[in-house]
Amino acid sequence: MEEVLSRGNMLAAYHRVVGNKGAPGVDGVTVDELESLLRERWEAIREELFSGTYVPNAVRKVEIPKPGGSGLRMLGIPTTLDRLIQQALLQVLQPMFDPTFSEHSFGFRPGRSAHQALDRAKEHIAAGHRWVVDMDLEKFFDRVNHDVLMSRLARRIEDKRILRLIRRYLQAGMMAGGIVSPRREGTPQGGPLSPLLSNVLLDELDKELEQRGHRFVRYADDCNIYVRSRHAGERVLDSTERFLKKRLRLTVNREKSAVDRPWKRKFLGYTFTMHFQPKLKVAPESVKRFKSRLREMFRCGRGRSLRRVIGDLRPVLTGWVSYYRKSEVRNVFEQLDQW
Repeated sequence: MEEVLSRGNMLAAYHRVVGNKGAPGVDGVTVDELESLLRERWEAIREELFSGTYVPNAVRKVEIPKPGGSGLRMLGIPTTLDRLIQQALLQVLQPMFDPTFSEHSFGFRPGRSAHQALDRAKEHIAAGHRWVVDMDLEKFFDRVNHDVLMSRLARRIEDKRILRLIRRYLQAGMMAGGIVSPRREGTPQGGPLSPLLSNVLLDELDKELEQRGHRFVRYADDCNIYVRSRHAGERVLDSTERFLKKRLRLTVNREKSAVDRPWKRKFLGYTFTMHFQPKLKVAPESVKRFKSRLREMFRCGRGRSLRRVIGDLRPVLTGWVSYYRKSEVRNVFEQLDQW
């Protein structure tokens, strides 16, 4: 805890939280107001953290549409103070855990990216593993078992105060409509710690797949296992489902999971061509979602100046092209021109 609360670590965490902006939590304190809050209360809060008596605030429940319009994704927005403390924890814990993670894990890790995950998947397909076990974990972030996660954290974290604080963050209530509901499972997306905690838990899956000698790529809760036949894929899906249920108490969503050809599935917004040396292309669902977003922007832009509309569009187009630069996006824009 001393390292977490050191002046240098807290200062770096403060600059990160303020730089990320973000919405306020249940107390309504914005990032611009965080400095004055710390001037008034930090000494007392710091003492509570040292003594292990600090109790986090509830998180603010926010629901946003999932990509592709397949329901809603739940976020839990912590207060700016709790984001600061979580960020300080992350800066100490990430260097402790990350070197132990699998080379097949690419999500939410320093120096790793979705594009690297896609390149690795392409290598597996080119090597003859032309069937994919596309596995969907049912409501993963909402279903994480707290006891299982805490037992994995305790293997490397010796400071009981840190473990107690993380458990309190996991159990912090969720406020919606002014009512706070208790949480007995899950690590909602929205706080700085959540991505690391998900990797700590799913690293056990990675190690199991490595031990079995499988070719796979995992990005957060998106896990694709590459095999040589449909029969092998069905067998792998069944055995992996049993492992997840028994060891991590996680459920595979069979309706969304499948054993299929990689070019018939979507991974991180892309799909693959059928060539023996496969290429990446933008998944049709990603194009459809992009069109929907543009349509909504044009609808909301009615009555505004052309300069303003172009200003709003530019970062969206730039971001989209940047992410999908590994494919041939010219064809997509030709479609959009006709559209």
